[in-house]
Amino acid sequence: MQPSPPTRLAERWSQLRSEKPTLRIRDAAVALGVSEAELVALGVGKTATPLANDWRGLLNALPAVGRVMCLTRNEHCVHERHGRFEDVQVGGPHGLVLGPDIDLRLFLGNWRYGFAVREPLKQGERLSLQFFDAAGDAVHKIYATEETDRPAFDALIARHRADAPASLALAPRPGEAVDRADSEIDLDGLRQAWRAMTDTHEFFGMLGKFKVGRVQALRLVGEEFSRELPARSLRAALETASAGAVPIMIFVGNRGCIQIHSGPIERLLEVPGWFNIVDPAFNLHLRDAGVARVFSVRKPTDDGIVTSIEAFDALDRNILLMFGARKPGKPELEEWRALVAGIEKQAAS
Repeated sequence: MQPSPPTRLAERWSQLRSEKPTLRIRDAAVALGVSEAELVALGVGKTATPLANDWRGLLNALPAVGRVMCLTRNEHCVHERHGRFEDVQVGGPHGLVLGPDIDLRLFLGNWRYGFAVREPLKQGERLSLQFFDAAGDAVHKIYATEETDRPAFDALIARHRADAPASLALAPRPGEAVDRADSEIDLDGLRQAWRAMTDTHEFFGMLGKFKVGRVQALRLVGEEFSRELPARSLRAALETASAGAVPIMIFVGNRGCIQIHSGPIERLLEVPGWFNIVDPAFNLHLRDAGVARVFSVRKPTDDGIVTSIEAFDALDRNILLMFGARKPGKPELEEWRALVAGIEKQAAS
């Protein structure tokens, strides 16, 4: 896929910005029929410095910049978490960040382009690192905050800037996987393998072994392990967790990154089209209309059953996962199990 001619695109982007100054860049890219990376690279109203694709070196250097805000999103959900990069483990195409605040699973094989973006604002400059996949879709962003060591952040950018301007050679977005017919799935084998799980990380390998889609497996496996709930159950679970101060884990991801919040959630806010968590260190923005299917799911582990609430869009793409907060080797919180049981009971009534 060839990028749009930059001069003409810059004119269209400038015109759209003047007509809709509050339009977010991802939505602007959709409106203009281009990728977000193309708009960032143009530098309209901001400065975009291309970064060398030494993702390992850059990520390993991030603990030195202090507290930042990390943003990971997909089509229907935005996950924002404040904190420091700690316990960074990057090797080959995969990476982990395992700090108490910034908790990431990184799929660096899908990171293709990076930019340091400086955007002038009335109250100063907004500085960020923005990373994109081969199709030009954002996979992860890191923003400086008032608590960031700005000289250290500037020095990191200077060390990791590319020697030459970025040349975008965009690839088509991967097509969505097509499930096999339900009749072709070995349901007995799937249920036996599900029952035999000892760790939640075995789940994806099991899906691959039986060549079954995730939502397809949740539909077919039966109520011992999965129950489909009304779409509104996702919000109900968030509201109940907030009201009861139940610590939870919320996973939001895309092809390049999964970002995790662990802890209680407090302030919930609804604006037209979006359901939001707006806490000091954690924000979540959920597009209500995107939630097509919700399931409660139970997976056996050596620590006992682990229960989740999982939300998907109309194309069976995962929007988010919710668990009770827990550490490996510890059983699931009884408060979380009771919460999920209550949501199931509401759905059945």
